[in-house]
Amino acid sequence: MLMLARPSTLWIPGFLLMAYLLWRNWRQALLLVPSLTALVLIGDLLGAQVKHLVARDRPCHILTVMHQLVGCGGTFSFPSNHALNTAAAAAFAQVLYPASGWVTWPVVAIVGFARVYVGAHYVTDVLGGWVIGGFLGVGAALLLLRWGGFSRTKADKLTR
Repeated sequence: MLMLARPSTLWIPGFLLMAYLLWRNWRQALLLVPSLTALVLIGDLLGAQVKHLVARDRPCHILTVMHQLVGCGGTFSFPSNHALNTAAAAAFAQVLYPASGWVTWPVVAIVGFARVYVGAHYVTDVLGGWVIGGFLGVGAALLLLRWGGFSRTKADKLTR
């Protein structure tokens, strides 16, 4: 759980995925990599704005008897940006590559559980992050399908 609580944990699988995409279809990867990067950056910015709007204290600030496994964090609690970003990436992938869901959604669930387990967020922070991230990821994927020159038929060949 401590390893999953670190933001850097998903970098290695992300880079491996990017390498796979580049190897299988570099033209599509040149469109997907910047799109996914922008999606995560927008998700972080949106999450930060919602955190300041809601201004909900983290559990580790309120429950002082709680044994902290990781640092408490300097910002507010709702929504969990970890949950928001993983859900956005999973929803983005699910729309573009429907077969990817069996890998991406369990990762989203495990990361969300880890955020609650280490005491960084409440369950509702994670659920809120999943909802916001899901809408953001689906919206970005639909925009890419509509105006980005991305083809699902080419994406289907990539997953075979």
